[in-house]
Amino acid sequence: MTYFGRVLTAMITPFNQAGAVDYESARRLASYLVSHGTDTIVVCGTTGESPTLSWSEEYELFQVVKAAVDGQGKVVAGTGSNSTKEAIEATQKAADLGLDGTLQVVPYYNKPPQAGLQAHFSAIATAVPNLPIMLYNVPGRTGQNLEASTVAKLAEIPNIIAVKEASGDLDQVSEIRRLTAPGFEIYSGDDSLTLPMLSVGAIGVVSVASHLVGDELYQMIQAYEAGQVSTARDIHLKLLPLCKALFATTNPILIKAALQLQGWPVGVCRSPLSEAPTDLVDNLKHLMAELELLPAAVV
Repeated sequence: MTYFGRVLTAMITPFNQAGAVDYESARRLASYLVSHGTDTIVVCGTTGESPTLSWSEEYELFQVVKAAVDGQGKVVAGTGSNSTKEAIEATQKAADLGLDGTLQVVPYYNKPPQAGLQAHFSAIATAVPNLPIMLYNVPGRTGQNLEASTVAKLAEIPNIIAVKEASGDLDQVSEIRRLTAPGFEIYSGDDSLTLPMLSVGAIGVVSVASHLVGDELYQMIQAYEAGQVSTARDIHLKLLPLCKALFATTNPILIKAALQLQGWPVGVCRSPLSEAPTDLVDNLKHLMAELELLPAAVV
């Protein structure tokens, strides 16, 4: 058994035409996701455009998504910050709202050394001991890598139970698995690396593609765990072009475009992210049509 499950969706944040958070669309999307392969919804992470959300918007989203899921899955709050004090305050708020866990990104821009990272995450875990924590390593965005040895030290803290690894480094994933107890949960932070990471000890994915193919991702992981490696590989290869296409420019620009193609009124990204380039949307539309992910009217 895993605490967070196998497929976690890093949910987008819908905006209306005026650029305000569309809480009703968020509610409907969250309800849809937990009925299509998602075990846990991650709210206000990178894909949720947390850098351009206010804390009041984030707290409202936490409550809306929790009510929408209504026990069908877990809800994890992205409450990380490059300020330890701010991260503790937001994490305590998530705990007070009854969420199931928190995603804690490596502090960005200020590039703390490993000792600083260990102190940062330890302080959050100690301040809010009743909320399970998933570490989030994404050096391509934060500018700093959370090393395997640091993860191993943090994994000894009871409520730090998982890591989302988006370094793209399979050796690092292997080292984390080697250094941590079997119950410590490792998740792929890249859809296209989910199957390779399963082979070296990951148990699931924090996914963007699961907005579109959550059931298929779940089937792939189940097949691998059941020893049906060729079946898992076939699903992986089938979904690979879509997974790569969704990241042809800065996430979440293209997953929002894909959801719009399906008829979801999610709006565009907040500035400074820009609208999706036409050529990338056309390619995405072609791939979605091949996978039968588009309404008949769009095809």
